[in-house]
Amino acid sequence: MRYYPIAFTPQVNDEYKLKETEMRKTATDYAVFAYGFRPFFLLAGIYATIVIPVWIFSLYGYTLPGLQKPVLIWHAHEMIFGVVVAAVAGFLLTAIPSWTNRRGFAGAPLIVLTLLWLAGRLVFTFAPDSAFLLVAVADLAFVPVLAVIIVPALIRSGSHRNLVFIGLLLLLFMANLYFHSGDAIDALHLTINVMLVTVTLVAGRIIPSFTSAALRQRGIEIKIRRLPMLNESLLLATAAILVVDLFYPNTMLATGLAMATALLMALQLSRWHGHQALKEPIVWILHLAYAWLPIALVMKALWLSGIPMPATSWLHALTTGAFSTMILGVMSRAALGHTGRALVTPPAMVAGYLMLTGAALIRVFAPILHVDAWLLWLTAAALLWTLAFMLFLIVYAPILCSPRADGRAG
Repeated sequence: MRYYPIAFTPQVNDEYKLKETEMRKTATDYAVFAYGFRPFFLLAGIYATIVIPVWIFSLYGYTLPGLQKPVLIWHAHEMIFGVVVAAVAGFLLTAIPSWTNRRGFAGAPLIVLTLLWLAGRLVFTFAPDSAFLLVAVADLAFVPVLAVIIVPALIRSGSHRNLVFIGLLLLLFMANLYFHSGDAIDALHLTINVMLVTVTLVAGRIIPSFTSAALRQRGIEIKIRRLPMLNESLLLATAAILVVDLFYPNTMLATGLAMATALLMALQLSRWHGHQALKEPIVWILHLAYAWLPIALVMKALWLSGIPMPATSWLHALTTGAFSTMILGVMSRAALGHTGRALVTPPAMVAGYLMLTGAALIRVFAPILHVDAWLLWLTAAALLWTLAFMLFLIVYAPILCSPRADGRAG
């Protein structure tokens, strides 16, 4: 949350100081609802340590008591609309105040959003199939309410270029609606492609600036030139993947588009000086997350070309590799920067980065190399994944639930 000094009259200054003091007191008493990233990064971390173990235990014959959905469908849906959407909400509720120079989202709206997210998870998991309408409404409500909360800030600030995120939220809502009313598998694939567009857009904004800032702190000046044509081509290409996979899946067009987009992404990544940030874990984790995008799309193109490999390999290169790594990297950085702490990755979190990377490598490549041991590989990847997010919670839950270190509101 940004506050600017007011120097018009002593009375105005006094009123401002009083308001600032009251807001600081509120943040101290209810710190977890003092800024948008706090509850949702916490919920994303907690739910990440639940969804994967529930899925793996089911493979050994232990099901979650009261679970009303087929466990595979539940796992896939909750990873996207539970874990990923919570992280996206935390990011948008934090980034938009920075982009628009407006006060952050806090208090009652944040509590309402949190309760909506929780209600969606509980109802989707435990409500019987006969309560179809209740399940759909509870699960669908969160994303449009999130959009309604953030749209006014974007419009009032004139930040029209950021309205693209409202469009992406609308697509997420439509994909989830399709899940409840149509083909669940096709809907989940559509959702993954919406997230592909989202991660590409966000990464193109934050990775160059975060890299430049981190290297500047070490006395290394770099110049990352903006190439609007490359940025726009990438966004158009990922949007085209979404459309082609929806209407012309598993075609030569889809194959060529995946490979071409991977090449554009590799070119983009090569411009961001990632090799100079190897001593900055809080930066290289973002480069690594982005690197999974072209890897996943190349694997998709090879699979579509008939190369023998499980379809789940390229899908998990996107989800476990790119999306999860980006989420962990962004959450661990934002939770430090927006609570007034130094941008230095705690050693335990570096271990978490490595564990998540190991989980992604095993989940993506082990089934290709030794398919007969698939359950062993799944279990190993799940264990590393869960430990990575447990470490995030151990390190960051106290930070997310405590006031800012510098005493400011937010």
